[in-house]
Amino acid sequence: MRQLYLVLCLLLLGCGSTDYIMSTSDGRMIPTTGKPTLDEETGMYRYEDADGREQMIKKDEIQEIIER
Repeated sequence: MRQLYLVLCLLLLGCGSTDYIMSTSDGRMIPTTGKPTLDEETGMYRYEDADGREQMIKKDEIQEIIER
C-alpha cells in the first residue's frame, strides 16, 4: 500500500508541471521543464532543462516562449 501511495504521488507531481519551448533568434528550440522566469535585474531567463539542470539565457536571444 505504501508503494502505491508513493507511485500516485510521483504521478501527480509529474502532471503538475507544464513544459515550454523557447525559440531563439538563431533558430534553436529549447525545451524546458516548467515556465521560464525572467530575472529583470540581469535580463536573463532562468529555466530548467530536460535533465533537470538550471540554465540561463539572455532575454534578447529569445523570440518566443510557447506552452506545450
